[in-house]
Amino acid sequence: MVKQQIVPIVLTIVSIVIIYLALQLDLSPPMIVGDSMQPRAFPIFLMVLNLLLIAILAYQIFKTPPKQNEPINRVTWLSMVLMVLFYGLTVSTDMFIAITVVMFLLSLAWGERRPLIAAANAILTPFLIFLLFDNVLRIRFPRGILMNWYYG
Repeated sequence: MVKQQIVPIVLTIVSIVIIYLALQLDLSPPMIVGDSMQPRAFPIFLMVLNLLLIAILAYQIFKTPPKQNEPINRVTWLSMVLMVLFYGLTVSTDMFIAITVVMFLLSLAWGERRPLIAAANAILTPFLIFLLFDNVLRIRFPRGILMNWYYG
């Protein structure tokens, strides 16, 4: 039974450590934050939410213990490799190039048989993400090949 509770225990410890570290942050002066939340409030909120979800997980594990896991299949390994590729492309080229390439390859790896649909999804999704964040939310993205070209 203890073996099954390792994940909730570790997640609880990590969440409590993050809350502790967030409480160590200095309060911002009212002139900077105005009526908004203090910078440390958001990580604390997320970790409290995480603790609630961990409690639900622990209850579910206690109520119905999980069965023996199946061995990790080829698609899962390929997905993990593509996440490493995503990091490498993000660091070396551009985040949007990485999103496009990895989304296309993930679609094919996960069984999409129409390369045109996979390509349309891989191109359209990052473009819409860019429009939403850059034009609507006014959040600038990290520099890379495409962002240097766009931002000038």
